[in-house]
Order: sequence, then structure tokens, then C-alpha cells
Amino acid sequence: MALQNLSCHYNESMGFFYTNIGANDKWDKTQLILVQVVGSIFCCFILGSNAMVIAAIITNKRFHYPFYYLLANLAASDFLAGIAYVYLMFNTGEVSRTLTVKAYFIRQGLLDISLSASLANLLVIALERYISVMNWKVHSNLTKRRVTLLIVLVWAISIFMGAVPSLGWNCICNLNDCSQLAPIFSRSYLIFWSVSNLVVFLVMVAIYMRIYTYVKKKTAILMPHTSGSINRKRTPIKLIKTVMVVLGAFVFCWTPGLVVLLLDGLHCTSCNVMKLKRWLLLLAVLNSVMNPCIYSYKDEEMWTTFKNLMHCIGNGTRRQRSTKANARPLSSAQDTGNSQPTSEETKNDDKGILNT
Repeated sequence: MALQNLSCHYNESMGFFYTNIGANDKWDKTQLILVQVVGSIFCCFILGSNAMVIAAIITNKRFHYPFYYLLANLAASDFLAGIAYVYLMFNTGEVSRTLTVKAYFIRQGLLDISLSASLANLLVIALERYISVMNWKVHSNLTKRRVTLLIVLVWAISIFMGAVPSLGWNCICNLNDCSQLAPIFSRSYLIFWSVSNLVVFLVMVAIYMRIYTYVKKKTAILMPHTSGSINRKRTPIKLIKTVMVVLGAFVFCWTPGLVVLLLDGLHCTSCNVMKLKRWLLLLAVLNSVMNPCIYSYKDEEMWTTFKNLMHCIGNGTRRQRSTKANARPLSSAQDTGNSQPTSEETKNDDKGILNT
């Protein structure tokens, strides 16, 4: 038995690994359909709304600043999360037991890449906000080249983090180290993954606490020297509030899942982590649903751009329908311009010509 646990099982299906951990997480058919329907609706909204965010930032020149470029990249990571959730929704339950090891790595890799990209984007945005606030500017002086390099770095790190388990940090060759939530992931990897993400959470909270205290102190100094209240639209405060709400939603939706992953990594047998898995997944999906709503609610210019885009899409659809209607061939009764004269009319015309 010990020899079997130390041999590699790359050719086995996922059912072998679920049996190895003694998983008894069978989905009721009604429950599975409900999760798939609700999840699919959420995923359609995630894909459509985040595509709108990216389109709004591209088309509106007022958004052509480092903060909004990074926000578009965050929307792109949420868009990828929507794709990952669609793939997961239809490859879960009993279907997950029939997956190959490679297909399972792809399924989990997409989720890990999207989460890493979201987290890295939030960290970069926090640093960008810190730079702008310390200089008391609405936008930082980061050049487009540096912003592009940051975006490339974010995705490079995210792809690497998502690929780590498939590169060797797994339990395929050591079944005794397999986790319950991810049957081919090592418990040591889950500890690393959850702890590193929680540490990044704490770093971002510390950055925003520093920003908040600085802004409060700066505002207190400026208030006596201004005739009225400070115009908050011309200070970094408004954008900071938007990012803090996004960060708060991210921490709220992902912290429970990371804590459960940490407990699984620590081999907590009494925690019953399998029962929490599906609900934590829906909570993670909810985060990608919330972000576009936060952008549009907290940023009036973003909401106005959304409405203009939807108006353009509506006009384009109506124009396309009108073009198709005009392109249809007219019937013989309608085609009056090119209709042939009747025989009676032809006879009368011939008689007139002869009389002349």
C-alpha cells in the first residue's frame, strides 16, 4: 500500500483520486441543475458587464489614465473568472469524477489564474493610489509604458501561480498528501496558496489604512485655508472610495474560501470542508458580479458611458433590422415602379399612336 501511494498515477481518472480521499460529495440532481442555472445567469452577467467596463474605458478618453487602465485589467481578470466558472459549472458533481488529470488541472488552473490576476491587480491599484495620494493628485504620473509592463507582469505572475500544481507541486505521486477540496493538490500547496493570499490582503489593508490616515490629515490641514469644503471630485478621495469598496467586496467574498483552504491544508478532519465547498464557490462568483455594479454606482462617468454604449448597441441593432427590411425583394403588388402595363393599357396606347 505504501508503495502504491508513492507511485505516480497520471493515467488515472479523477474518480481514482476522489476515492483515495474518501470523498462523499454527491450532488443531488435538482441541486446541481439549480446551481448550474443560477451560476450560468451570473456568468453571463459577469462576461457582459466586464466587457462593457473594458469597452467604456477604451472608448471614453476621460478614462485614459493609469488608474482606469489597471481597472480595465481587473475587469479582464473578472471576465476570465466568468469563463472559468462556466467551465467549472458544467464539469462539477459526478462529471468531475470522469475528468482526466489534465482536464482537472485546466479547470482549477483557470480559477487560480483569475484569482491571482484579481489579487495582483488590486495590489497594483493600491500602489498606484498610494503614489497619487502622496503627491495629492487624482492620477499618478505612471507612463503608459510602465502601466503596460505592470499589466504584463500581473498576468505573467498569475499564469505561473495557476500552473504551479501542474508543474509538479501536486500529490499524484504521493497520495497521502492529497487534500479534500482539490484531490490532486498537495496540502502543502493549499497552505502556501491560502497564506500568501491572506498576507497580500493584509498588505493591501495596511496600504489603504495609510492612505486614509494621510488623506484625513491632509484634509484637516487644508480645510482652514479653503473658503468652503474641498471639492472631492478634484481630489483622489473619490477614486480611493471606489477601490476600497472593491477591495472590501473581494476580501468579504474570498476570505472564507481561503480560510477553508487553509484548514484543509492543515488536515483538519473535523472541519467538514466538503460541505462548504459549493457555497463558497457561489460566494466567489458573486464577487465578479459585484465589481461592475460597484464601478457604475460609485463612478457617475462610468455609468454615463455604460448608458451611451447600450444606446449605441440598441441603435445599431435597430439600424441592422431596418437595413435587412429594406433589402428584402418587393412583391409584384408592391413593386409599382417596375410593374408591366396590362394588355388593355397596351392596346389603348397602340390605338393612340395609330390615330396620330
